[in-house]
Amino acid sequence: MADGALRGTRLGTSSFETDENVVLAPRQTIVYDCPAGHVLTVPMAAEAEVPAEWECHCGATALQRDGVRPEVKAGKPTRTHWDMLLERRSIEELEILLAERLEIMRGRPASFSDQLKSA
Repeated sequence: MADGALRGTRLGTSSFETDENVVLAPRQTIVYDCPAGHVLTVPMAAEAEVPAEWECHCGATALQRDGVRPEVKAGKPTRTHWDMLLERRSIEELEILLAERLEIMRGRPASFSDQLKSA
């Protein structure tokens, strides 16, 4: 090894500076409660905007203990294929189409049933 090599140190993992004469920024500790029972304490800068929610290490959304609860937004109901079909056709039209398709399928031999196009 070369004479100029550093021995007994771990490169990149520790600092050789001391904490003497270091003034830390003012901070506050925010406590979050997870629905799974975990308690999270997060240090933040005093002037930082504190979020009402924080992601817990378990993946759940933890809420701030002494903060205002976020408003629950009403989501759009999910539209299923059936809902979209009913926007285009009425029940009576669908019954007529079903009767037509069943009549076609019953009138053809079994070998042609796989060649039918869907409505």
